[in-house]
Amino acid sequence: MKQIDLNEFHSQSLFTCKDHLVTKEEFTLHQHSDLDILITNPRPNEMDLPSYYESENYISHTNSTKGLFDKLYQLVKSISLRSKTKLLSYYMNSSDSHLDIGAGTGSLIEAMKMKGYSSIGIEPSDQARSVANQNNLELHSSIASIDPKSSFKTISLFHVLEHLPNLNEDLQKITSLLHQDGRLVIAVPNFNSYDANHYKDHWAGFDVPRHLWHFSKTGISQLAELHNLQLEKVKPMWFDSFYVSLLSEQHKSGKRNWVKAIYIGLRSNLSAIRTKEYSSIIYILRKAK
Repeated sequence: MKQIDLNEFHSQSLFTCKDHLVTKEEFTLHQHSDLDILITNPRPNEMDLPSYYESENYISHTNSTKGLFDKLYQLVKSISLRSKTKLLSYYMNSSDSHLDIGAGTGSLIEAMKMKGYSSIGIEPSDQARSVANQNNLELHSSIASIDPKSSFKTISLFHVLEHLPNLNEDLQKITSLLHQDGRLVIAVPNFNSYDANHYKDHWAGFDVPRHLWHFSKTGISQLAELHNLQLEKVKPMWFDSFYVSLLSEQHKSGKRNWVKAIYIGLRSNLSAIRTKEYSSIIYILRKAK
């Protein structure tokens, strides 16, 4: 693996963003010195990070269907689950194993097991693991508790890479668990998308300080190369532009402007058909030959 210090960034900030979910604190985003990656500054101490997730509005750690927004989120989540399982299954045989990192309440693990695959997950949130355990799903609190001799045909990180405090070290461990002919499937927000450029510092895809890193397509390719990974394919996440635009509208005006959010989300997707700069992108990687 080539050595690049991911903590080296330009002193001049590009954006000042607010933590809209928990603390209302402000954080700045800085361009990395060598890579097309933005870095959240200051970065919370690793021991303090869990406190930034302690909100009943952090929907990925619950299966709530209380209000209209939660119900729509769960509907889109069920549609996305079918798409994710189809994608992962394409690279697997019935005897192969899958690892989901940042598994939340274990929905993807459950869906993969229903298809007959062996599937386990990693999820640091006690609350989310508790929900998963009620459904008899195997979730570990950290990658350190996974047998280093394990080999997974597919490893997925859906909106997780941007949360990893030790990005280089964690990617190195993840790559070591990947089967020689396996696929690493990563989905992250794209700061070069139309909706990101429209909302700027209000863009929900920045989600500071939970998102410690922010990526472009170039940034992911550069990071992959550092870890001897080869980018094989990219796929759009069509629903993300609408979801992110709705949250961004709330950040900007204090209320959910559904009409404006749908309009911006649609414009983002239409723009991306031409530019390929989707709001969120799935990257399919394999070990370099």
